[in-house]
Amino acid sequence: MPLWLEPLERLVEAGGVILVVIAAVAMVLFSLALERVWYFRITYRRARRALVRRWVLRQDHLSWSARTLREVWTRELIARLRRPLPWLKLLVALCPLLGLLGTVTGMITVFDGLAMSETSQARAMADGVARATLPTLTGMAVAAVGMLFTSRLEHIIRREDQRLHDRLARAVEDTDA
Repeated sequence: MPLWLEPLERLVEAGGVILVVIAAVAMVLFSLALERVWYFRITYRRARRALVRRWVLRQDHLSWSARTLREVWTRELIARLRRPLPWLKLLVALCPLLGLLGTVTGMITVFDGLAMSETSQARAMADGVARATLPTLTGMAVAAVGMLFTSRLEHIIRREDQRLHDRLARAVEDTDA
C-alpha cells in the first residue's frame, strides 16, 4: 500500500468506513467555511463598496421607488453572503447521524464477532465497543465545530445587513451635507 494511504488505513481500522465518510463531510464543511471567510473578506467587501457608490451616484434617494431599489440591492448582496448557509446546516446535521450509523454498524460487528467465537471475552468486547463509539465522538465533534461556525456566520450576516442599511443612509447624508 502506498505510504500516503497509510493514515486512511489506520482511520478505517480505528473506526470503520463511516469514519472516512465523516472525514470527507468534515472536509467539505470546512472548505465551505473557508470559502465563506474568503468571500466575506474580499469579494463581499468590494461588492458592498460598489453598491454604496452606485447608491450615492443616484439622483433620487427619497422616493418610494428609490427606497425599493435600495432594498432590492441590499437583499441581493446579503443573499449572496447567505447562499451556502443551508448546505452548511445540512452538513452539520449530517455529522452526528453518520456517527450514530458508525456506532451501530460497529456494535453489530462486535456482537457478530462475539457470536462467532462463542466465548464471552470481556476484553474483546470492550475493545470493540470503544472502536464502535469513535464515529459518534468524531461526528459530534465535527458537528459542534460546524455549529459554531454556522452560528457565527449567521451573526455576521445579520450584522452586515444592518450595517449595509446604515452605510447607505449615511452615504446619502454625507453627500447632501
